[in-house]
Amino acid sequence: MQESNAFCDKGSVVTGTPEASLTYGYYPGCSAHATAQEYDASVKAVFGALGLKLVEIEDWNCCGASSAHNLSHNLSVGLPARNLALIEQSGLETVAPCAACYNRLRVAQEEIAAHPDEFGWLGEALGGPLQGNAVVRSPISIMVEDVGLERIAAHVKRPLMGLKVVSYYGCLLARPRSISELADTEHPYELDDIMRTLGAEPLTWSYAVDCCGGSLSISRSDVARRMTQTIVDAARATGAHAIITACPLCQTNLEMRQSGKGQAKMPALYFTEAMGLAFDLPDTDKWWKKHLVNPRPMLSKLGLVA
Repeated sequence: MQESNAFCDKGSVVTGTPEASLTYGYYPGCSAHATAQEYDASVKAVFGALGLKLVEIEDWNCCGASSAHNLSHNLSVGLPARNLALIEQSGLETVAPCAACYNRLRVAQEEIAAHPDEFGWLGEALGGPLQGNAVVRSPISIMVEDVGLERIAAHVKRPLMGLKVVSYYGCLLARPRSISELADTEHPYELDDIMRTLGAEPLTWSYAVDCCGGSLSISRSDVARRMTQTIVDAARATGAHAIITACPLCQTNLEMRQSGKGQAKMPALYFTEAMGLAFDLPDTDKWWKKHLVNPRPMLSKLGLVA
């Protein structure tokens, strides 16, 4: 099992293999320090294994997802705008692994560009006008467009043969269409391509971009539970062993709110966790222990872990 020297503290660099050639900014968002620590760790480990560098954006703040945009339009733009200013100062294309953060940053950028007069107050609040040249990307885009499937395949040491999955993007990576990096926002295929490259079998289904109800988790948990269960039932009907996602809110909601209905609950894996397993990286067990539905029993049954 190869060791990876991936790490990322504030302002530090994730160093990878000698093939390192690309450096990105890193906006972890609040979830990475709380409910999605396994996503944060797996993103850093996979980027490091591929020789990519991550530099965490200094002094970043919450993007306001799930709260600010329901309370104050100015706050919903102002919070991500401050992060956009920091990203501009860094001069780096920046990875936002959380789908909610990614969405809020890109939506705010689009709104500011479309309505400069409405947000003229931002210049004074931020100590200077935004230049509008911040580049915010999802890790899915980095893997498919910058790394490429061929390079991913070259790092696979433990093919995920026998693992059947459905790829779940949720709504925030696909909507609004104007901010999405997905080639087809109605029928995305990027995660399927990555899973296939890892040796897993991506299955066809109709719920890849449906909302899981994450934003209703507190205000209408009954609705969120119903929406989540519909997605899990559809995944189970395909014969999938797991749901693959890239959104902390979706991942938590899918594992927390599903009913087993007499069956073992279905795990929701971050796509970078699947990559880490296929790359035979250390610490995958530490990631799984943070799940509400531990995927180890399922992976063990398939012979993918001891």
